[in-house]
Amino acid sequence: MPPAMLLSCESLKKSYGVKPLFSDLSLGLCEGDHVGLIGPNGSGKSTLLKILAGLEEPDSGTRSMRRQLRIGYVPQEPSFDPQYSVEEALVQVLIDEGFDPHEQGGHIAKALSLGGFMRADQTVSTLSGGWKKRLAIARSLMLEPDVLLLDEPTNHLDVEGILWLEGLLKAEPHAFIVISHDRRFLEAVTTRIWELNRRYPNGLFESKGRYSEFLEQRDAALQAQADYQSSLANRVRREVEWLRRGPKARTTKAKARIDQAGRMIDELNDLESRQSKGSAGIDFTASGRRSKKLIEVIGLRKSLGAQPIVRDLELQLGPGERIGLLGPNGSGKSTLLKLLAGTLTPDAGTITRADRLRIVTFEQHRESLDQEATLRRALAPAGGDAVVYQDRSVHLVSWAKRFLFRPEQLDLPVSRLSGGEQARLLIARLMLQPADLLLLDEPTNDLDIPTLDVLEDSVLEFTGALVLVTHDRWLLDRVSTRLLALDGTGRAEWFADYAQWEAARGRNGSDDATSQGSKERTTPEGRSKRKGFSYKEQKEWDQIETMILKAEERVAACQAAADDPSIASSAIDLQERHTALHAAQAEVERLYARWAELEEKRAQPISGQS
Repeated sequence: MPPAMLLSCESLKKSYGVKPLFSDLSLGLCEGDHVGLIGPNGSGKSTLLKILAGLEEPDSGTRSMRRQLRIGYVPQEPSFDPQYSVEEALVQVLIDEGFDPHEQGGHIAKALSLGGFMRADQTVSTLSGGWKKRLAIARSLMLEPDVLLLDEPTNHLDVEGILWLEGLLKAEPHAFIVISHDRRFLEAVTTRIWELNRRYPNGLFESKGRYSEFLEQRDAALQAQADYQSSLANRVRREVEWLRRGPKARTTKAKARIDQAGRMIDELNDLESRQSKGSAGIDFTASGRRSKKLIEVIGLRKSLGAQPIVRDLELQLGPGERIGLLGPNGSGKSTLLKLLAGTLTPDAGTITRADRLRIVTFEQHRESLDQEATLRRALAPAGGDAVVYQDRSVHLVSWAKRFLFRPEQLDLPVSRLSGGEQARLLIARLMLQPADLLLLDEPTNDLDIPTLDVLEDSVLEFTGALVLVTHDRWLLDRVSTRLLALDGTGRAEWFADYAQWEAARGRNGSDDATSQGSKERTTPEGRSKRKGFSYKEQKEWDQIETMILKAEERVAACQAAADDPSIASSAIDLQERHTALHAAQAEVERLYARWAELEEKRAQPISGQS
């Protein structure tokens, strides 16, 4: 028996002014559906979600829902009375929904547990953006909705928060629709994907399965559409040539062919008009510098107030290396970027930069953008109607179109641009600067998936060095050659990739660490316990692979020396060189044994603090 329909819409149309968002849009949500709603910025995703929630009316079309259906809605930017405590904010929604006062305690306890809140009396105004988002999600789930609608729920959440939300949604038996640009999140929690995009005949492409399966199905559908469009264009071309020659006899058959040609021309024009507006043309310019060592960090220490950011960090960075930074909000990722850029001074240790090192920085909060300046001047601060990109002049209108800006937007102030448009503007400015090192602090905020795909390709093709801070785990895993995880207490740990970090996180029991501001658990004796290395062992672990490589190089050199035919007749030389060879081989074996010992110890608890 097919699952029952919960919520549907037929022939929806919605416009803002003269700009159509979607028209003749029809879709349906069934019991158990876990739907990811994606699409380019401006395609109407948030508007569609509000229509489905009953918060906004379409221009035309109908919305239908099962009787007594309970819908939960989590907006992009949740609002609370800032004077309320966490508990009061939850009580207020229960009162608004008409819940029996005697039942409130159980619902509030459920919400606090779901969200990982340890203090119900904490004032909402003191919560971070991530914890406010947790509160909004827990508030909706507390009401036990039949359908949950979430608009960009991963915004403001750090990686730990996103994993918390993934766990909730994976276990959610009811239907939900979630708008997200986080591709790994979509892969983890959805069983269907809806892409809202005018390039599809009915404005929507639907696929069953996870996000990776959606990509395969969409590529096949777009290829079939392109093949059909190409075939139609050839038929139209033949009919246009026939019409130009002019049919000699105005027979009924000729008139029918003329009518058919007109319909084909209209269909082709419609297909061409629905083509995607394209993706931003992102291409960072590397300086081409050949230096093997761009930055060397030795014994770096930094604290902000009483909070340690890094302790005795060692780091070397050369061309082609791409380091991804992981860590909870407030752990110091942006601070480390400022230390590398030289805009912040370390408390101890040294940061050595290559001579005349060119560093280009993408700031998370876009401080360098003058909100009062026009887009024209922001794109070309030096003035004029052209910019110089890779040693050639590009007209400003063409440069703007490359980043999906329309010519009529050039005289708008930057403050009138959306978050995604401001992100593309900042990338456009950075691309004009040749770089040895890119420092990208949350460049993915507000970017849609097509732009994220282009950003990913550009970063992979960049031949300089990169340090990347992002909550987009798909991007982080695809582009990083190694990961550095900060824990907010000054400890930093290297990982080969995201999977290794996730495995270590599982071993360390991080799934339980959901309380606000709680960085470590304490034992009944009051001593802090954590799993992993001591400081000295961590430092040894960070260096041991390099030491093994060097030891193996010594073995190869000693082997070559022992095989030198010029000493074959000298017993003394042969003995000395074979002794050296055996010593080098023993050192390699010792290092491998120590590596295995440390690898095993990574999962063992140690007492006290390092």
